[in-house]
Amino acid sequence: MAENDPPRPFSTFNFHVELTLPGDQKPLCQAAFSECDGLEMTMTPQTIREGGNNNRPIHLLGPVAYGQLSLKRGMTDSFDLWTWFDRVRRRDGGGFRASGLVRLKSQDRERDVAVFKLSGCLPTKLRAPSFNAKDGQIAVEEMQIAYERLELVPPGTAGA
Repeated sequence: MAENDPPRPFSTFNFHVELTLPGDQKPLCQAAFSECDGLEMTMTPQTIREGGNNNRPIHLLGPVAYGQLSLKRGMTDSFDLWTWFDRVRRRDGGGFRASGLVRLKSQDRERDVAVFKLSGCLPTKLRAPSFNAKDGQIAVEEMQIAYERLELVPPGTAGA
């Protein structure tokens, strides 16, 4: 690539998801995910109409809302997501909020090109695979996770 060429967009097929509970050294999940969706933030401006100023509204910063992370993976004999959901369901759940990292990898999978940091992760939906004897497809389970904060951490910084 020449020096003046615009940067190439990242590909989305090399990514790694890490979920960890507070105080645990070992990641919560032991399997790879085939899909990861829902990394989003929305800021809704507060609009004010000033008396006598009919030409334009004034927009102030409003609250930030976050999406829900949707993860899909082939079901294995690792029931870690089911255990986490059950622990949250049976108790208050406050101590079982996870933190997460979604690492977008380079095409050669050697380095992170973008890291998304999630905090306050709480499982909100867990879906078992659909069963159909005619298809012979892989059993895919899905989990949706609400998160309290999302930030993009530049690769190579201490926050990643």
